[in-house]
Amino acid sequence: MDNISGAQSPSQLPASSIKYHHPYFTPAEVEIMSEKQRGKMTVTQEDKIRQNACGFIDAIGSRIGFPRRTIATGQSLYHRFHLFFPRKDFNFHDVALAALYVSTKMHDTLKKPRELLAASYAIRFPDLLSKSKSPFGEVDIDTMDPQLVENDRQRLLAVERLILETICFNFTSRMAFPYVIKIGRALGAGKKMTKLAWRLAIDSHRTFVPIEYPPHTVALGSIYVASILGSFEQSEGEEQQANLKLASSLGQHGDWEQQFQAHLEDLEAIAHIMVDLLIQRAQTTANTSPATPSSPSPHPSPRNAYLSSLQPNPTNPYNTDQLIRLKIAMRESDHDPRPRESWQDPDSASAVGREVIGRNEGTVRFLFEPPGFAGRS
Repeated sequence: MDNISGAQSPSQLPASSIKYHHPYFTPAEVEIMSEKQRGKMTVTQEDKIRQNACGFIDAIGSRIGFPRRTIATGQSLYHRFHLFFPRKDFNFHDVALAALYVSTKMHDTLKKPRELLAASYAIRFPDLLSKSKSPFGEVDIDTMDPQLVENDRQRLLAVERLILETICFNFTSRMAFPYVIKIGRALGAGKKMTKLAWRLAIDSHRTFVPIEYPPHTVALGSIYVASILGSFEQSEGEEQQANLKLASSLGQHGDWEQQFQAHLEDLEAIAHIMVDLLIQRAQTTANTSPATPSSPSPHPSPRNAYLSSLQPNPTNPYNTDQLIRLKIAMRESDHDPRPRESWQDPDSASAVGREVIGRNEGTVRFLFEPPGFAGRS
């Protein structure tokens, strides 16, 4: 037999393959996959694009009136998409719109692609909005170039298909928001602190936190961060003492870990990510009392108004220096990171960094859970 080539012929390629849905990735896996898709971009450039995309999704969702769960899931889908596909190959507007479109299906808040496009045009091109005669303050999409609109719609649907493959067509979505209320009540947290924890849970979707940790851990981490913010370098009082007591309790191993099925090390990791997000926001605003990252700029330009959320947020009583001091104080009491178990088979073709999706090569079976996953039927 002539064996002059080691390459497989089309007839030798597997007729089918299996792709498992992974609801969460370890931080190490996220770093490996992000680095692969980042290309020649710097981490700073990548983060800027990611924040712009999240602000864009937030602005469209707020304009249309989507519930927070739809907006937050859209942001998480955007992050997940670029763990598998290079950023340089896609315009973030297209991916953000497609992610929001899939999220509307997941939460039964469905809108047609043309409706999403009309809302996006109003945000991206305010000059079109000023020329619109619509009494609802919307861009009249019928007056635009039909070929342009159709091209945008086709790109949205094409990216939608890829996003569906990244989630293995699993439309299950669990959010941290209900857990914030329930866990906050169980811990005796005050209304003001619970409200701040809710805002932080919203802001966590601007990071990889929701695809690295389950929702109850994200909720508990948000409460932990809120308690730290409410007690660090704050004037003494009954509220500050209550926050300090809660922060001290969650800042050390205890019965709460078993009660809420969470780990202290994960809360510390989430806290650092959220404080970094607050520091980033504080460094890009002239305010001495920066708000949480999705708060609107006091003087946004019309074209870039979507880079900030349209929803008001609680004030974060910290400037950059205070947040950095908080970061240092947190480092001094940190525990060693907890080893995370990966559900990915390192020998499989779908192992981290070797995921092959979005190709029309053979038949792909999409399964909702990885093999060995707890609760798998």
